Amino acid sequence: MSQTFGKTRWKRFAVVMVPTLAATAAVGVSIAQGALAASFALSGASFKVEAGSLHGDGFSQYGTVDAVVDSKGAKTNLPVAVSGFNSASITNLCQSVDVPMPWGDYTLRITAGDAGTPVAASKLFIDMTDLKADTATFNNINIGVAGGAISKGPVDSTSAGQPGFAGSFGQEADSADLTNVKQTAWATSAGTFALANMHLNLSSGSNPCF
Repeated sequence: MSQTFGKTRWKRFAVVMVPTLAATAAVGVSIAQGALAASFALSGASFKVEAGSLHGDGFSQYGTVDAVVDSKGAKTNLPVAVSGFNSASITNLCQSVDVPMPWGDYTLRITAGDAGTPVAASKLFIDMTDLKADTATFNNINIGVAGGAISKGPVDSTSAGQPGFAGSFGQEADSADLTNVKQTAWATSAGTFALANMHLNLSSGSNPCF
């Protein structure tokens, strides 16, 4: 493995993760709580994501601290791992999030990419705190410390908007392949997200993806 260094710091460190449908869950939770933020501050609720397989091209990993807003509007800092892909293909995708209601708890559950056509995404980022996968394979991986410049993934590490933390850490790869993925996530964003055979269901009780 080779290391890549540049002149600009990263504000993020590397941890393996996978992309999800977090934006949909964040909107659902925010609507349920009556506070859909204009900015992408986190709603204070994590969600679970499961995928049979993920193939991503142009991969980068790093970390940051997100602002989490509770139901009373108070903010706290949450360290999260972030991963980005220029493009990604995902099969058997399932996302679930708990939605507390005054009359009882509900589960918002979304499935897609389970009928022969994978979910397709571009410029995809996700913030998460836990990941498990049966296998994780990275092609032409580079690992760097503070000052490293990402060139393979969607992150512009030379941007003035990436001031970074001294001593931060990051990595990149031409591509990444993960199987039987399970993760706990908080937020995501994407340029495009095409969901084949999508099914959204809101049901009473607990019905998580895993």
